[in-house]
Amino acid sequence: MKKIICTLFVWFVAATVFAAEPDSLLLTGNSSRNPTFDEGNCTCKGIPLYGKVKVVESFADFDVRVVEAFSDLDVQVVTAFPNECGKWEFVDAFPDFTIRYVEAFSDFDIHFVEAFPGVK
Repeated sequence: MKKIICTLFVWFVAATVFAAEPDSLLLTGNSSRNPTFDEGNCTCKGIPLYGKVKVVESFADFDVRVVEAFSDLDVQVVTAFPNECGKWEFVDAFPDFTIRYVEAFSDFDIHFVEAFPGVK
């Protein structure tokens, strides 16, 4: 009897795991910390992660943390044509999106690079 119950339990667990949606198993390309960070399209919350950026103290589109290793996005600071993933031009007016630097609870982590920007 115990053998039958154990077998049924194993079948139930296996069926539950394999019937689950892929997002619930974290098998997608999204960052495991933030499901709105889309690595494949280089977007977060539907906003492309390139373009003109303004640093603000509050009400930012994104909270970012600057790290030296294991970043979500490598950022190259440019002065013109920020039209590729990870290329940011810092401006004071008319930004494409705003960021706020934080030490914890970031939307994504960035690392400043001299070349080869983009999603890691």
